[in-house]
Amino acid sequence: MQENNNAGKHMEILGIQTSLIKPGDNLLTILEAAFEENKIYPEEGDIIVLAESAVATAENRVVKLSEVEPGQTAIRFAHRFSLDPREMELVLRECDEVFGGVPGAALTITKGNLSPNAGIDGSNAPEGHVVLLPEDSQKSAGQIRRAICNKYRCRVGVIIGDSRTQPMRLGCVGIALGTSGIIPVEDSRGDLDLFGKPLSITHKAVADNLVSAAQLIMGEAGERIPCVIIRNSGIRIVDADVPMPVFSSDECMYFSNIRKSSQKIDYTR
Repeated sequence: MQENNNAGKHMEILGIQTSLIKPGDNLLTILEAAFEENKIYPEEGDIIVLAESAVATAENRVVKLSEVEPGQTAIRFAHRFSLDPREMELVLRECDEVFGGVPGAALTITKGNLSPNAGIDGSNAPEGHVVLLPEDSQKSAGQIRRAICNKYRCRVGVIIGDSRTQPMRLGCVGIALGTSGIIPVEDSRGDLDLFGKPLSITHKAVADNLVSAAQLIMGEAGERIPCVIIRNSGIRIVDADVPMPVFSSDECMYFSNIRKSSQKIDYTR
């Protein structure tokens, strides 16, 4: 492993506009065409951030709601959370657990992350359709990274990212669902602060922060920029698929305390 040395260089965030991605499209072919059209090509040390909706759409994770038959549990929860029963059915299929909700959103744990509506999104989807999260974002990130490295003869990192709201905050920030070629969370324990005191619990959310930076360019609407290249970041590139560390809700200092005062919802069919 080598350190990516970009001392003296300014970090760049480069948006890559693509053609409209349709279900079953070859995402790599679309990205290669977009790099050519934008005259921006991957370089050594780049971090490539991809919107999860683009990856999921290419992977045929688009569902037509008229083809979904909701069960009684979905109908009950849909009424409780003011959701389309068909979408609620998909939420139940996709999530690990439903633990609450508000009008318009069932609050879930999905693939180890807190996710409203199991990450299912009707925006940037055809009318009457929704987009599920990629089946395995970690696997997809690794496949895309290796293909780009081989094509452009350079070492890059790839992140598949999404947006999430934060408790007690208005607005969305970035979250990494899958990473390859970088260390997604850096352990800063033992580093010294300004006064020489060692840090005891601090970890740097490198991948999440990079996704947040990329989303300033990507946007949330019709910008059609599902790919962002972050250049001269100084992030170390590694030749490995390092997964996002995920811990249980009981290990989360926020969620474990909230859960103590709330009753878990039983969504067993």
